[in-house]
Amino acid sequence: MAKKTKQTYEERVELPSSVTLQVVGKSVVLKGPKGEESEAIPKNVCVKVEGSEVVIFSNDSTRREKRLIGTLAAHIKSIIHGVTDGCTYKMKVCSGHFPMNVSVSGNNLVVKNFFGEKAPRTLEFPSTVKVKVNGDEVVIESHSRKVAGQIAANIEKLTSRTKYDKRVFQDGIYIVSKDGKLIE
Repeated sequence: MAKKTKQTYEERVELPSSVTLQVVGKSVVLKGPKGEESEAIPKNVCVKVEGSEVVIFSNDSTRREKRLIGTLAAHIKSIIHGVTDGCTYKMKVCSGHFPMNVSVSGNNLVVKNFFGEKAPRTLEFPSTVKVKVNGDEVVIESHSRKVAGQIAANIEKLTSRTKYDKRVFQDGIYIVSKDGKLIE
């Protein structure tokens, strides 16, 4: 029976000059011009900074650790994009049967007269997210892609109906572009 040898596997991510990374316990904290975000480091995975690169590695690399390293590298790239450029989601308000009124008051998105309902539907979002309503367009901006995407999904879910034919009743608020990518 052959012995398994331990293998070291690593991935490197380039850090821009405007972003700083700190390893705090079992998480990494990235700070940039748009904000700050952290990500947990999985078990058996190590992170260190060498110059302007982040090195993510594991000394005992099985397939599981290789997947975790790749996932953490992708998350760090996403966080770097968020804290340097920010993330923007655009949504479109579609109201064919009843004129829907969408507004923002404080940290709440308020949808009035959805399918003629008397009670308004509201969604609370964190203060780190900026939501703007321009006519029939809703723009969500955040330094975190995860948070912006989750708020957009919550808004879409806020105006979903299950007992109506979606081909006829297309009223609602739908995601049009995700962080610069058009959805068709």
